Amino acid sequence: MSSSSAAATAPFENPRAVVRKLLSESQPEGRGATVRRSIGRHELRNLDPFLLLDEFAVSKPGGFPDHPHRGFETVTYMIEGAVTHQDFSGRKGTIRAGDVQWMTAGCGIVHSEMPATDGVQKGLQLWINLPAKDKMIEPQYQELQSKDISQASKDGVEVRIIAGEAFGVRSPVYTRTPTMYMYFTMRPGSQLHQPIPAGWNAFVYIIEGEGAFGGVNAAPATAHHCLVLGADGDGLSVWNRSGESLLFALAAGQPLKEPLVQQGLFVMNTRAEIQQAMEDYYHGRNGFEKAKQWSSAA
Repeated sequence: MSSSSAAATAPFENPRAVVRKLLSESQPEGRGATVRRSIGRHELRNLDPFLLLDEFAVSKPGGFPDHPHRGFETVTYMIEGAVTHQDFSGRKGTIRAGDVQWMTAGCGIVHSEMPATDGVQKGLQLWINLPAKDKMIEPQYQELQSKDISQASKDGVEVRIIAGEAFGVRSPVYTRTPTMYMYFTMRPGSQLHQPIPAGWNAFVYIIEGEGAFGGVNAAPATAHHCLVLGADGDGLSVWNRSGESLLFALAAGQPLKEPLVQQGLFVMNTRAEIQQAMEDYYHGRNGFEKAKQWSSAA
């Protein structure tokens, strides 16, 4: 057993406390879609380097039709159903339940995200800021099917590792902004002690069930809550004292500590850069050359 896998399940002397608890609220988004937003609304504008977290639900004929991005990354994890993605470079693909798409928008991309099957498609989308030096790089994708996502289990706890390391298992995903992102399923009676790098901002989003986060005697937190963890402590401690499974996402990232200016779907460092992004998109230049003549088949 490696030292990191032993540390992942050994109780911490100083676990990170929950310093903020926010119930995500439903709001319309895109075309006929509904999202439960936690990070990214006025009560929690961002959590450096994280810009937004949406738990989305969408059915045909709704979806997220053609829209631009610049200056950050989107990470989409499908919980149920499937979504087809198309962009103005001709790329097209479908991510299904358990799959993940890590898209680096960089200097600019225009894409659509639309339901691929009947019924309700559900998932989480996380926006991660890019450092100033990477905001104008070429767009890139990292896509993993469910079967290719790193997984581990121990003592009644299963983890799917999108980025970072848990139980001695590391994800192959490369993160320009140092990030850990993983999904845990905890059986009744289990406990988890997951290290988080010192100095990183971290949060939990509960998808199903309830659990005690940050302390064994903490009041249970339930589905659709976002829990912001304090900066001090060795990592996340969770106890599932309920009779049902607990499913949640854990994300942590190294703060960029850079100026942040966001205008809708553009995230840059200065107001002038935002104005430039809007002009580039309108005029079709500096990464948006294909924007004017492209339309998805959505």
